Amino acid sequence: MAKTVETRRQGQGIGLGGRYARWLAPAGGGAAAVIEMIVIMAAAMGITWLVLPQNPLLLGMGFPWAWLLPVILALRYGTLVGVGAVLMLLGGWFFFDEIGAHSGAFPRMFFMGGLLLVLVAGQFGDVWNTRLARARAVNRYLDERLAALTKNHYLLRISHARLENDLLARPTTLRDTLSQLRAVALQDAMNGGKSGPLAGAQPMLQVVAQACQVEGAALYACDGERVVPNAVASIGPAFEIDVNDPLVRHCLETRALAHLRSTGLQQDAQTRYVAVAPVLAGSDRLIGVLVVERMPFLSLTYENLQMLMVLMGYYADGVEHARATHGIQEMAPAIPYAFALDYARLSRLRHETGIQSSVVALVFDLDEARDALFEQVVRSRRALDVAWPVRNAHHRAMLTLMPLSDAQAVSAYLVRIEDMLRAQFGTDFSSAHIGVYTLSVPAEGAEEALMRLLHRCQLDGASTITAVQADGTRDASVASAGPARAG
Repeated sequence: MAKTVETRRQGQGIGLGGRYARWLAPAGGGAAAVIEMIVIMAAAMGITWLVLPQNPLLLGMGFPWAWLLPVILALRYGTLVGVGAVLMLLGGWFFFDEIGAHSGAFPRMFFMGGLLLVLVAGQFGDVWNTRLARARAVNRYLDERLAALTKNHYLLRISHARLENDLLARPTTLRDTLSQLRAVALQDAMNGGKSGPLAGAQPMLQVVAQACQVEGAALYACDGERVVPNAVASIGPAFEIDVNDPLVRHCLETRALAHLRSTGLQQDAQTRYVAVAPVLAGSDRLIGVLVVERMPFLSLTYENLQMLMVLMGYYADGVEHARATHGIQEMAPAIPYAFALDYARLSRLRHETGIQSSVVALVFDLDEARDALFEQVVRSRRALDVAWPVRNAHHRAMLTLMPLSDAQAVSAYLVRIEDMLRAQFGTDFSSAHIGVYTLSVPAEGAEEALMRLLHRCQLDGASTITAVQADGTRDASVASAGPARAG
């Protein structure tokens, strides 16, 4: 099997791709880099000694050829490995001097100049390796957001297109189905998350079978590219998976929904399955496959199969992120799922790379004069931000989660909001008595920091008004966290 997309991405730098580029510019380090340095330098000095036994370090040949490999190693792995190559070259000179391979005094300027060259190259490699690691971390976060947005947009489109038929033909709506899938993941998180990567598989499969009218199916876990033969959940008559089936192979190779009309599948392929759907967590991590053996003929449509695919992806993302969001939602039950999920992701990003993100809270009094101000602030959020409008008995507030934004970005955001209020309503934060509170998303203790922010805003017992998702959709459900505490 070919390597996964994530493995290929980690093995190449910016602007490089393919097998040879990954060999020339590897992303690894540590013990492997030290071993590679020792082997390369020893082999190079041994070869030059065999070819030129009287000048194994290639001195006085018009170009300092001996420093070519240390410079390359410093660019690949950084300053420490480059200095190690210099020390090996220095040790090689003393060794060759001991056996009489060359004559003359110790070349001080040769080694001093070479050391400075290697240090410059190593510093360059260290700086760009750090920048590349930060860029990969940011891109990984953006990939997760893009995958979630894609699934949410597809769910929104098909929910409107099929609302009339589903309302009559099925006992549950799409919103009920998604709520049940999310409840499965949260229930496993409350139980300690001990069910493995396919937590709550049986109740999830029952929900999906009811929504997509599946009569016979089984869910199998995946260990990398290998399918575990024992089913973790099943609907209908039990059956064993055939890993050599054309649909199963096509699904594992393409990581896409496989059915008889799939692109790239031979039209005369013999299979006993109706469809095989991958269970993808995030954008490309395969954690399982759903094999559908029986389905009513009238339900065997492309839209229904795509619905099945998206529900499995929604379930996989919910299981993966339930543990991160459970702690936040347990402390603040009114917090929307999208806000808690991105807050947990950004806290993890801060812990891994140090990249800052921020939360900005604008608190308004409850009166008619500030309703227009509040609605304008709600409409003016950025596309990447996640907004949480909340209220209690005395205040309403707009909490905005700003990914990848430091204190300067927060200041620019507040200046833009205040300029907009001044231009449209002739007021500012001070004149309108709008409270401004900020929080830099911490790497540790993120839940406690968010609760302290709510306490400062006097929103400890707030309830969600309307949770504005990152893709612009709205979740109209209202969750209450109890009576408001006195400010």
